[in-house]
Amino acid sequence: MERLTGISQEIWDMKYRFRAPGGEHAEHSIEDSWDRVARALAAPEDDPEHWTREFRAAMAGFQFLPAGRILAGAGTDRSVTLFNCFVMGVIPDDMGGIFEHLREAALTMQQGGGIGYDFSTLRPAGAPVRGVGADASGPLSFMDVWDAMCRTIMSAGSRRGAMMGTLRCDHPDIEDFIAAKRQADRLRMFNLSVLVTDPFMAAVDADASWDLVFGDTVYKTVGARDLWDGIMRATYDYAEPGVIFIDRINRRNNLHYCEHIQATNPCGEQPLPPYGACDLGSVNLTRFVRNPFTAEARFDIGAVERLVPTAVRMLDNVVEVSAFPLDAQRREAFAKRRIGLGVTGLADALIMCGLRYGGSEAVAETRRWMAAIRRAAYGASIDLAQEKGAFPLFDRDAYLAGESVAALEPDLRAGIAKHGIRNALVTSIAPTGTISLLAGNVSSGIEPVFRYEYSRSVLLPDGRHEQRGVADYAWSLYRELHGADAALPDTFVDAQTLAPEDHLAMQAAVQDYVDSSISKTINLPAEISFDAFKDVYRRAYALGCKGCTTYRPNDVTGSVLSVEPDAPRAMPASDDGVVYMAQPLERPESLAGATYKLVWPDSDHAIYITVNDIADGDRRRPFEVFINSKNMEHYAWTVALTRMISAVFRRGGDVSFVVEELKAVFDPRGGQWMEGKYVPSLLAAIGGVIERHMIDIGFITMPVGSESADGPLGLQKAVGDTAYRQCPKCGAASLIRQEGCDVCLSCGYSKCA
Repeated sequence: MERLTGISQEIWDMKYRFRAPGGEHAEHSIEDSWDRVARALAAPEDDPEHWTREFRAAMAGFQFLPAGRILAGAGTDRSVTLFNCFVMGVIPDDMGGIFEHLREAALTMQQGGGIGYDFSTLRPAGAPVRGVGADASGPLSFMDVWDAMCRTIMSAGSRRGAMMGTLRCDHPDIEDFIAAKRQADRLRMFNLSVLVTDPFMAAVDADASWDLVFGDTVYKTVGARDLWDGIMRATYDYAEPGVIFIDRINRRNNLHYCEHIQATNPCGEQPLPPYGACDLGSVNLTRFVRNPFTAEARFDIGAVERLVPTAVRMLDNVVEVSAFPLDAQRREAFAKRRIGLGVTGLADALIMCGLRYGGSEAVAETRRWMAAIRRAAYGASIDLAQEKGAFPLFDRDAYLAGESVAALEPDLRAGIAKHGIRNALVTSIAPTGTISLLAGNVSSGIEPVFRYEYSRSVLLPDGRHEQRGVADYAWSLYRELHGADAALPDTFVDAQTLAPEDHLAMQAAVQDYVDSSISKTINLPAEISFDAFKDVYRRAYALGCKGCTTYRPNDVTGSVLSVEPDAPRAMPASDDGVVYMAQPLERPESLAGATYKLVWPDSDHAIYITVNDIADGDRRRPFEVFINSKNMEHYAWTVALTRMISAVFRRGGDVSFVVEELKAVFDPRGGQWMEGKYVPSLLAAIGGVIERHMIDIGFITMPVGSESADGPLGLQKAVGDTAYRQCPKCGAASLIRQEGCDVCLSCGYSKCA
C-alpha cells in the first residue's frame, strides 16, 4: 500500500480525494483514487477489467501522473471536463458575436477548463463601426470584459482555469497590448503573449520598417526593432507579454493541412485551433532512475518504454469519457484525438544520475530519454490506430508531409503510412506543479528545482495554520541515503544559480521531441541588464523553440519580498501558548488623516471613508479606517469591515495586500462604471480609495511610471536573485513563476491548474 506523507497527503486530500455529495470521504487512500480513475478510463475498452488493472499499475508508485482534471474528475459522475485546456472559437468582429463568445468562455471556465483566445480579429481602437456612426473601442476593452467575467466566476465558487490572450505583432493595437500590464490591476486573469511571425523576426534582424495592419488598411508604420524592444522592455519590466513564434508552430503542426493555430492554452504548452482541447499526463522520470547517486546510476529506458503505451491508451480514452462544455469542443476533440503525453521530474532525475541541469552531458541524456518516450508514444498510437482506427481527419499523404512527422524514425513513418495513427498530436510538456507535489515534490515538468527546501502553510482541522517543511524529492532521497549532514554534490543546482543558457539548452533539446509545445519559465535575476535579457528571446528563436517566457523580479507584477534566512526565529508566546506574530501598534491621542467621498451609482447616499495615519520614523503608514453613510443597508458590514481593516493596519508590517484583496471582490449582481473604468463591486471601490490614500502618503508607490525601488506595493527587495511575491490566496511571501504560471510554494495555489 502506498503511504502518503506530508505534502503528498495534503495535496491528495485537498485536490484529488473524492468526497460524496454530503462531504464525507468516499476514498480512504490514494489507491482508491487510482482505482476510480482506472475504472473510469477503462470503461470504453472491450475488456475493461483487464485495462483497469493495467491502468492502475501504470499509476502505482506515481509512475504515470494523469493531469489534475483527470485525477479529480474521472469516475465521479460530476459534470466536469477532464481536459485541462481549451482554445476558444474565432471571435467575430461584431457585438453579437463577441458576447456569444464571452458566454462560451464562461461556460467552459465553469466546468474547470483554462481557455485561450486570439483577439487579433477585433478591429483596433478608433476604427469606424459601420452603421452606428461610432468608433471601435479595440480588443483591449473587450479583454477587460473577459477579465471581469473570469473574476466573477472565480468569486462565485472554487478557482477556475486561467486565460491566455494573444495579439498579432502586426495588429494596430499591439503597442497598447504590450503596455497593458504596466497597470498592476489590469488583465490579472490573463497571461498575455504576442504572436510573433517569421517576417517580423526577419524585419527585426534587418532593422526594417513594420506595418501595423487590420484588414487592408495600414494604420501605422513602426520600426520592427523598436517594436521588438518595446515587447522586450515590457517583459523586462513586468514579466509580460510572452512571445509565441506562431509561424513555426503552424509550420511544424502535424495537422498543418486541416487547421490554423492563432492561440495557445494559458500556459502555452498547447497551441490549439478554434475549439481545440487537450488531455494531459506526465511520466514521472524519477521513478525510472536505478541506483541513484552512485557511480552505477542509470535511467531505465526499457521500463519507460513499457509504461508509455499504457499511458497513451489512458489519455486516448479520456476523449471518450470526458464531458465537454460545448459541442464544438467535443467535435474537435473526436475529429483529431489530440493528447499531450509529457514528463515531470526531469531535473531531479538528472541529479539522481549525477548530471548537472543545462550541462552538455545532461542535454545529451535528456535527448536520449525524450527520443525513447516519443518513439514509444508514437508507436503506441500507431498500434491503437490498427486496433481502433485512425483519428477521423487523418490524411496519410498530408500527414506524412508534415515537418515534425518527417523527423520521426523511418519505421514509425512506415507504420503511419500502413495503419494511420490514433492521435493527431501525441506529446507535450505541461505544467505539473500540483501533481508533482502529490508524487513527493518531484521537480516540475522540465523546470530546474526552484528551491530544495521551504516552508508551507497547512490548514489544520481546527482552523489553525501550521508551518511545515517541504523538501525536494531528490534532495530528500540524497539525505536519506547519505545522511542529513552530507555535503551536496555540485549537481544540486537550482533556478537561482542557473544561467539563461542552461534553461534554453534544456528547452531546445526537449522541443525537438515534442510535437506540441512546452510550458517553461526562464527565471532571471533582477540585476540582469536589458540587453542581456532581450538576447534570451532572440536565442530561443534561433534554437528552434516555439515560444519563450521569462520572469525577472520587478516592481509591477507584484512585490518582491524578503526571504528570511533558513534558521527559524522564535516567536513570543503567552502563557496560554498563543503565538503573536506582532504586537499591535499603540494609538496616539491624535492622528492625521484624510476623508474621501465615494459616490456609488447604486446608492442613494454618498459613502465617506476616513483613513488615519501614524508616524513610522520619517514615513506615514495607515493606522485605522472609518466608513460612514446614511444608507443603513451598508451599516453592519461597513462597521465589521472598518474594525477588521483597522485591526490589520495596527499590526504593522506591509498591509498593502488589503487593497488588492478588496479590489479583487466582485459583486455577482455586477459592478459599475466609474470615471471611465469598470469597478466590480462597492468593496473594490473602497479598496481603490484606500490605495489612493496609501499612494498620497507615500506608503506605496504609483503602479505606473514609478522610479521607486520599493515597487507598486511598497514591499522590499528579495535577498539574492529569488523573487517571492505575495500569494493572492494565502498572503504568504511564496509566490513564484514556474512553467508559465504563478504557483504558491506555501498553500499550493496555482493560477493555471
